[in-house]
Amino acid sequence: MRLGLCCIFAEGDIRFRTTTARALEKLSGEGRADRLRELAAHNAASLHEAIEYCSTHDIGCFRVNSQILPLKTHGRFGYGADLLGDEIIDAYRRCGQLARDTDTRISFHPDQFVVLSSPERRVVDSSIAEIEYLAEVAEWIGADVINVHGGGGYGDKPAALGRLIGVVGELSDRARSRLTLENDDRVYTPSDLLPVCHRAGLPLVYDVHHHRCHGDGLGVEEATRLAVETWDREPLFHISSPREGWSSKAPRPHGDYIDPSDFPVLWDAMDITVEVEAKARELALLRLQGSLKRRSSQEVTSQ
Repeated sequence: MRLGLCCIFAEGDIRFRTTTARALEKLSGEGRADRLRELAAHNAASLHEAIEYCSTHDIGCFRVNSQILPLKTHGRFGYGADLLGDEIIDAYRRCGQLARDTDTRISFHPDQFVVLSSPERRVVDSSIAEIEYLAEVAEWIGADVINVHGGGGYGDKPAALGRLIGVVGELSDRARSRLTLENDDRVYTPSDLLPVCHRAGLPLVYDVHHHRCHGDGLGVEEATRLAVETWDREPLFHISSPREGWSSKAPRPHGDYIDPSDFPVLWDAMDITVEVEAKARELALLRLQGSLKRRSSQEVTSQ
């Protein structure tokens, strides 16, 4: 079982940079291009550092922020890979080589505006553009997961999921082969998405926190088993703990750290990736890592 770090660091000097459309408006055409190249080069260097950090701290996966190439699909300021040039693209390819050399898995989780089930075609088109951009970068850096939620129910969940399946068919092979679906904490449960996963050939990223907030009658063990069956490679799951505890009125927001009791014991010995979604980032992951090692040692001692 490998733990995964999500996107950014709470401490240290590894930082990813972005920009805004408002900031780019103030620059000339060539100035904008230079700024975007500068940010892309900086983020490639930061990604290389992040993978090195993971490899030296026994962290088996790193989720890359979807703005690794800032504003890549923006309606006005979007750009193609040709703007970056071979040198910058090669820097990302070196990140992919380092990930392979260190057995560090790489993933993406696009922003919430990526909704393949939307009834509005403009939303679908922008979502496809974002996924295709991430698939291109995924080829450079060796990412094998682009994870999305089912989106809204729009008053008719079967129809919404039918639209999602149809849109999946519009994706390129490199995007579709990396696409995964995740259950959420308000609309789509594992039971809702499992039939879609089987029909569309998509793996299910099982989020146990979301499932505990929005259940469907399946237990964690059964949901885990059914999710694993959708994967043709190492399954990837999510773990988080509620910020105010399970007895609070709002258990959905993620806490700073993971309560080890929230981590399913059956996952300990499984060949899976578990991304740690906690506000304290690497600090939370490293604390959880220690807790799981102690739990494993106690189990061995008690046998």
